[in-house]
Amino acid sequence: MGYPTKKLRRLRKNQIIRDMVTETKLSVEDLVMPLFVCPSTGVKNPIPSMPGNYQLSVDLLVEECKKLVKKGIKSILLFGIPEEKDDDGTVATHDDAIVQRAIKAIKKEIDDIFIIADVCNCEYTVHGHCGTIVDGDVHNDLTIKTLVAQSISFARVGADMVAPSDMMDGRVKEIRKGLDEHGFYNTPIMSYSAKYASAFYGPFRDAADSAPKFGNRNTYQMNPVNSDEAMREIEADIDEGADIVMVKPALSYLDIIRRCHDTFNIPLAAYNVSGEFAMVKAAAANGWIDEKRIVMELLTSIKRAGADIILTYFASDAADYIQGEK
Repeated sequence: MGYPTKKLRRLRKNQIIRDMVTETKLSVEDLVMPLFVCPSTGVKNPIPSMPGNYQLSVDLLVEECKKLVKKGIKSILLFGIPEEKDDDGTVATHDDAIVQRAIKAIKKEIDDIFIIADVCNCEYTVHGHCGTIVDGDVHNDLTIKTLVAQSISFARVGADMVAPSDMMDGRVKEIRKGLDEHGFYNTPIMSYSAKYASAFYGPFRDAADSAPKFGNRNTYQMNPVNSDEAMREIEADIDEGADIVMVKPALSYLDIIRRCHDTFNIPLAAYNVSGEFAMVKAAAANGWIDEKRIVMELLTSIKRAGADIILTYFASDAADYIQGEK
């Protein structure tokens, strides 16, 4: 049966029927807001390449979290800018480190919030790489030891979930083992399973002061041209005990999100990263695009591709858009 009996425009006649047959619905509950915490008090350092985002001291971070919760955004991803750095990221493994202080302060003030602590070393090492350097490259197993210690410390101070983003082989297994041995059986792991060596991370590296001082991250992050490899990475993390897997970046890897969704029966996150955010903001600032429509379209595309959770710097604005306040 075809035209004229079949007319697909009948189901687009007005907004009511379009809403009735909507296949993909983005909700505030899908969104996670990444935040950057830094030392001192009263600090709100703008991140020039990420308009509307800031490095926040703990006191102002708590206030920002209160605003997000009022909007319905009840999950955040924390990154830290430490007072000092070292060779292997050990500065991030102590219970009084910057992210740990932030977690304790947030939990003291806010009950209804879910804190995800990013587990990596790039913000905490003097060289900007994601782990311990041996013979000019990141040493896999030495790095894992630091990641395990960091994860245990985050759980001990109240993090609701840990999210290893380093791309070391076997780190999910060892983090799970470490958490369980210390009694944190119920602390889930959201693994950055398919994290590509992408050019879209540039603004984040400014925000977190984490750009590598030499070389690049190609020996541990994934080759952007590979798709089958992503499935192997994701499967390995699931086998090692990941509770949620992630694809990063999102927009240039929607095909990977869809493959993961269709292949594995596990909650799937996607990270709408800083470069993707910055491009939209720059185009909107020049009046070239309708920012609200673009934001909702791109976030919906990530959801439509199969993501259950979307980490995005647009989370606060998107919550307003969804709830009709902008």
